[in-house]
Amino acid sequence: MQVTITARHSDIPDGLKERAGAVLGRLAKLASRPTSAQVTFGMDHQRATAEIILKAARGAVHVASADAPDHRKALDRASSKLRRQLDKRESSRRRRAAAGAGEG
Repeated sequence: MQVTITARHSDIPDGLKERAGAVLGRLAKLASRPTSAQVTFGMDHQRATAEIILKAARGAVHVASADAPDHRKALDRASSKLRRQLDKRESSRRRRAAAGAGEG
């Protein structure tokens, strides 16, 4: 999986880049066949922002963004939003599989 971490209008310490890579690794395990992931850090009206884009198989794209007083907290909030999206997709996939198995 290709991982890209960028920053707009701010500098990001190496520790935060490593943390973003670890977060993406955990989120990639929840997605079905992830192909690429991107984290973009920025500053918007004195608030730190983080946006995560995770692309998976069959053209599935999951996007989550959040803002907070600091970049670390913004990353945590965005990853929580993306985790909810992935959990929701996985549970609906399980429901469809269970319904299809009962019809056969």
